[in-house]
Amino acid sequence: MSSKLPPYLPFEWIVALRFLREGRLQTLFIIVGVAIGVGVIVFMSALLSGLQGNFIRRVLSAQAHIQLLPPQQVTRALRAATALEQPGAIVQPPLQKLKSIDQWQAVAAQARSTPGVVVVSPLASGSALLLRGNASRAISVNGIEPELYYRIVDLQDKLVRGQGQINATDILIGLDLAHDLGVAVGDKLRLTTASGGGSNGNSNGNSAATPASVSTLSIAGIFDLGNKGANLRSTFVTLHTAQSLLGLPGGVTSLDVTVADVYAAERIAQLIAASTGVEADSWIKSSAQFFSAVSAQTTANTAIRFFVGLSVAFGIASVLVVVVVQKSREIGILRAMGISQAQILRVFLLQGGLLGLGGSLAGSAIGALALGLWQRYARNADGTPLFPLVFDPRLFAAALLLATLTGLIAAFAPALRAARLDPVVAIRA
Repeated sequence: MSSKLPPYLPFEWIVALRFLREGRLQTLFIIVGVAIGVGVIVFMSALLSGLQGNFIRRVLSAQAHIQLLPPQQVTRALRAATALEQPGAIVQPPLQKLKSIDQWQAVAAQARSTPGVVVVSPLASGSALLLRGNASRAISVNGIEPELYYRIVDLQDKLVRGQGQINATDILIGLDLAHDLGVAVGDKLRLTTASGGGSNGNSNGNSAATPASVSTLSIAGIFDLGNKGANLRSTFVTLHTAQSLLGLPGGVTSLDVTVADVYAAERIAQLIAASTGVEADSWIKSSAQFFSAVSAQTTANTAIRFFVGLSVAFGIASVLVVVVVQKSREIGILRAMGISQAQILRVFLLQGGLLGLGGSLAGSAIGALALGLWQRYARNADGTPLFPLVFDPRLFAAALLLATLTGLIAAFAPALRAARLDPVVAIRA
């Protein structure tokens, strides 16, 4: 290494680089320490971010971020059979009958105009009985508009046989239900429902059976949602077919919503509920335990970065304190030659910043190498990656900035001490 530094460098840079070069071993040790700390931060941040993203994708790939439902109704069940309201009435929700969202097209339009909303898809859902020969199975019928619903739940990606484009006479069923019934793509199934979803009370208090609705549908595709229960019960038809089967002419039982930021789902749900009057349930509310686990992971990641950064700061500060002691005579001579306290302060701040920057560059390379090795060798039993890792440039930029700032902050106390040295005392030391 040449002993000369470029003459065009400012004075503070020349002195800071000379001090660092003269203490090569100390400089090397602190850069290695910073590099290891930054490497740990980069690797752990990317790893936990990928793990968290994988969990969220698995949970939300088969459901909407927000579900809009009709406002809950209440009825009064009187203790005595009388038309007059009496004290002691029991308030309870109505049972059995499906209820459509009132003016759902207007609600959907209002939801789409809410900032952060990406897709709004109508859904008509209810129970039905599926018949195949002598076999019958209780299922859930979901009426969808494929071009919208597939942007929320990508059923076409989950198909194992057949195709996802359906018309009024088609149905999509789960893999386990297909195995259970022994059916394949193209086979016919009969669906029967109680039109209107249940029984209606007449004026005499007797119940009149609601006429059954029966449809014969052809299996267009067989999907695998990765859950046996969902594969056994869930089926999908066109929205119009479900409306006819469930006795909901022109109605929908819910609106499925996806948002750009999944962590803002609850806030957006509250905005939609306030503006439309419907009930809005976000995945954060309906999957509270899962969201708590995700939040705990984020807290743990932040704690790891904080303590690693703290150790890096103490390492830089300790080295610079030693440098101040070792170079006190040189500092005194410089002060006696007319160098200002501000210049001395900048010399040591530059050293801290350079140590942080150099260590962060090496640490980013170490972190990237560790992530590459993890992605290559950490595999599932079938050879696929455990989960995808994203090499986000913002993560590396943040690591560079954080380490450099940490170096500057850690250098402030030693720099202040150096700037306050009495030249006469320092020279005699």
